[in-house]
Amino acid sequence: MNRVYYPKLPDTTHEKPERSAIGGDTHISAAIKSPDFSESRGHSMKTSTEIGSIAQHIGEERAVEATAKAGFDAWDFSMFTMGSDGWAAPGMIAAGRHLVTARHLRQIGLDNGILCNQSHAPFPSPKMLDYLKPAIECTAEAGGKICIIHPDNDGTPEQNAEMYARLLPFAKSCGVKIATENMFNWDSETDEALFAACATPESFSAHLDAVKDADLVACLDIGHAEMRGVGTSAVAMIHTLGERLQALHIHDNDRRYDLHQIPFSQSIDFAPIVKALQEIHYAGYFTLEANSFLRQYTEDTLMTGLRQMSEAASKLAAMFAGALD
Repeated sequence: MNRVYYPKLPDTTHEKPERSAIGGDTHISAAIKSPDFSESRGHSMKTSTEIGSIAQHIGEERAVEATAKAGFDAWDFSMFTMGSDGWAAPGMIAAGRHLVTARHLRQIGLDNGILCNQSHAPFPSPKMLDYLKPAIECTAEAGGKICIIHPDNDGTPEQNAEMYARLLPFAKSCGVKIATENMFNWDSETDEALFAACATPESFSAHLDAVKDADLVACLDIGHAEMRGVGTSAVAMIHTLGERLQALHIHDNDRRYDLHQIPFSQSIDFAPIVKALQEIHYAGYFTLEANSFLRQYTEDTLMTGLRQMSEAASKLAAMFAGALD
C-alpha cells in the first residue's frame, strides 16, 4: 500500500470563470455552489478565519485589515512560511524580528477592531521542530491564546506526547495553550483517507490522555473528520472531546477529498455538527480554514470572497445561537 499524507485534489483552478452580476467580480460557479447566507447576523458566537490564504494575495498586514473589513471578529495567525523567507526566515527569527512582526500584526488587528484568537504552527511538525517555539512566541505576541501544532501523522500517542511535553512548559510561560489536531493519511490505491494520529475519537482521546495537561487541548478539523476512510464523524469527535475541544478548523468538502472549501458549498451537513457543539457548550471561536476557496480570486476581487466566507461563518454562529434551524 502506498501511503502519502495528502491526496491529489481535483484541479478547479483552470476552470473558465463566470462573470458575476454583482460588481463585475469573477468566480467559479461551476466548482462551488452559491450558499444562502440570509438571516445570518445577530449572533453572539465569535467568528475568525486563517489569514494564510489571504496573505498569498496581499501580504499579512493587509490580510488582517481585510479580515476585519469582511466582518470577522478575529484572525487566525498562519505561520506556514516560518523558516523559509521574509519575516520568518531563520536569520530574522534569530534576531527576534518575528516577534516585531507579530506585535505589528496584533496592532493592525486592534486598530481595526479584531483580535488574534489562535494560530497555526508550521508543519509537518517533525521537520519543523526548530520553529515550534518561535511559533508559540508569535502567537503570544499577536495576542492569540491557542497555537495549533500538528501531531506526527504516524506517531503513537506516547511518541507525540514527548513533543508536546517538551513544548508545554515554554507555551505556559508565554500564556499560550497548545492544541493538537485530527490528521489523516492517504491511500493512493483506494483514493481515500486513511487513519492517522488523532483521526478517531479513541486516538484523539489517547493523545490528550498521554500528556494529561489542561494546556494541551483539542482543535477539531471538521473537514478531516468528515472524510470517507477515517472512520468517524465530526459529531462523534465533538461528543468524545467535550470540554477539551477549544478550537475549530471549519471548512467543507465532498466527504472524500480534503477540499478546504467554504461551508455550505459542498456535502457536509453542518446542522448536526452545530447541534453537537451546542450540547457540549463549546465556548471557542468558529474559525474557518477554507483556504482553497480564495484561489479563484485575484487581489482586486478578494474582498468578494472574504465577505462570502464571513457570511458563512456568521450563519454557523447564528445556527449555534439558535437563530437559524
